[in-house]
Amino acid sequence: MSEATGSTRRIIVMGVSGCGKTSVGERLAEALDGRFIDGDHYHSATSVEKMSRGEPLNDDDRAGWLARLAELVREGRDNRETLVIGCSALKREYREVLRDGDDALCFVHLAGTREVLLERLKARQDHFFKGEAMLDSQLATLEAPGADEAVTVDIDASLEDVVALSVQGVSRLGADHAS
Repeated sequence: MSEATGSTRRIIVMGVSGCGKTSVGERLAEALDGRFIDGDHYHSATSVEKMSRGEPLNDDDRAGWLARLAELVREGRDNRETLVIGCSALKREYREVLRDGDDALCFVHLAGTREVLLERLKARQDHFFKGEAMLDSQLATLEAPGADEAVTVDIDASLEDVVALSVQGVSRLGADHAS
């Protein structure tokens, strides 16, 4: 059970590539005494190859991936586990698929400017996500969640501050979604 929220939680750390889903997600899971799963590890080989060639994914490419992540969320709920998953969750309909695993699923949206995101992407080593065109495609696809759907945290801050704001946001929602 998480001390920060007083209950177990399932949380999706979302946003476009380069926003810090993995870095923030790992530290958020640690702060909440939970487990982190990198959603990128669940993409099909075909999707990874496509992204490696600089081709954006479409809804069909993402369907099986999202269904598998929803299963992981459901398993976490059923096991009363605090689970944090890094997943782009760009569209509202994608977030609804993920909520099929747990209707109390919490989203932390890591938001940043194109310039900050591009700077981070250029600094990456050994990642399949390539190119400005793919970032622009994700930014165009992103349906930013409202306050009713997610905690939004600006990534133009230190990692520690982004994690602290994420913990605070999740904690505020904890009373509404305690399991």
